[in-house]
Amino acid sequence: MMSGKYTSIDAQQVQGSVPAVPDSRQVTVNFADSNLQTFPPSGTQGKITAASGPPRDADDSFSKPISGSDEPQQGGWFRTFTVAAYKPYFDVDTSDVLERIIDSLFPFRGSFNEKTATNPDLYGPFWICTTLIFVAASIGTFVTYVAHKLKSKEWDYDINLVTWSAGLFYGYVTIVPLCLYVILKYFSAPAGLVQLFCLYGYSLFVFIPALCMSIVPLDIFRWVVAGVAGFMSATFVALNLRAHIKSAGERWFLIVAGIFLLQLALAVVLKVYLFTVSV
Repeated sequence: MMSGKYTSIDAQQVQGSVPAVPDSRQVTVNFADSNLQTFPPSGTQGKITAASGPPRDADDSFSKPISGSDEPQQGGWFRTFTVAAYKPYFDVDTSDVLERIIDSLFPFRGSFNEKTATNPDLYGPFWICTTLIFVAASIGTFVTYVAHKLKSKEWDYDINLVTWSAGLFYGYVTIVPLCLYVILKYFSAPAGLVQLFCLYGYSLFVFIPALCMSIVPLDIFRWVVAGVAGFMSATFVALNLRAHIKSAGERWFLIVAGIFLLQLALAVVLKVYLFTVSV
């Protein structure tokens, strides 16, 4: 019914939902048969082909920081400043440390490098140097105290014994292997840096009993003790490095002789500074 410009709709047609438009055409959807009990499927359907597969480094993409992010890279030189980089060198049994200490007291065997080639440690060298610092400071203090008391003179504690001993032993076991590492690399006979630290660290163990025997108030006896300890330490290092340094060419003898004399020089420094008591 029309009334003016408006059209009226029968109320019966408005009530209820809008009826769907019937469509006589039917669409048939066929699904492929699949066996959900079998994984992975035997066929090639549904698999990712090599052309559309993930990149080769997708497995560790989450473990690596995104380029341009603020997270520091853990590779290269950055890993040197992490604790995880040094953890394997402190994972050593007490029996292994004792065996290596015993080998250092028998320098003519020359088999230390072979035994530690696969698992050099820094645990033993660290505690050997730390023990040497404590023994040197305590023994040196005790000897000077007794010497002053025997002559009825006033005695003052010298704190420089601790700082000097720490600088000497920690510095020696760090700087000398580093220099030797560079020299051997220059002569095309590179050696493992950690193994050099390990060798030089254990070579200092013989000075611990030598320092303890310096309590005897005889200067000639102290010279003998320092000389024997220096000779054993120098022989231990030189013989263990001789076989490897021979590949450096004709100058291998000069390198070994320099290593031997440097260890003897350490013994002389210890005798002059720690084994000598002046009142």
